[in-house]
Amino acid sequence: MSVLTIAGSPARQSRSTALLEHLSELLEAWGIATRAVRLRDLPADDLIEGRIQSPAARIVRAKVDVAQAIIVATPVYKASLSGGLKALLDLLPENAFAGKTVLPVATGGSNAHLLVLEYGLKPVLSALGARHILSGIYATDEDVGFGEDGAIRIAAPLQERLQESAERLTEGLLRVDSLSSVRRLEIASGTERVRA
Repeated sequence: MSVLTIAGSPARQSRSTALLEHLSELLEAWGIATRAVRLRDLPADDLIEGRIQSPAARIVRAKVDVAQAIIVATPVYKASLSGGLKALLDLLPENAFAGKTVLPVATGGSNAHLLVLEYGLKPVLSALGARHILSGIYATDEDVGFGEDGAIRIAAPLQERLQESAERLTEGLLRVDSLSSVRRLEIASGTERVRA
């Protein structure tokens, strides 16, 4: 099982990226491999010009292809997802997220932008073929921030929500993996049947 995290923040010190790293640590502690794509690591020209055949875009697509689940995180900019994240997602083919469990994550200054998950991020994920989108995680400045030493600070209620979301993601992966195993067995034994 593998999970790909996609960080949509261009900033070096990013609350949304820090939440992705925290989720990755939780998953890896449970034996689930994670890989990462970070907006800030892609060449700006590839993003601005939509270079879908660039080496960086091909690497991103390859990582998406092999992942069983995707966690996408974005800061809220002007009441929506980051433009850089949208440019990154535009490098992916239609249906790139088909058959994958997807967990959306967003960080904003206040609860005023809570609906960015439902009306900004989830429609884009659906356009990429995602059909199994988990309830998202939205965090404010009160929930997550950085101390004077630069260390991430995550409030206890948010830590609980992250734990629950990681568990739901893991359960979804196990369910999909189990169904895939049954299908492989049916094919191997010649008992595969048409499903309505």
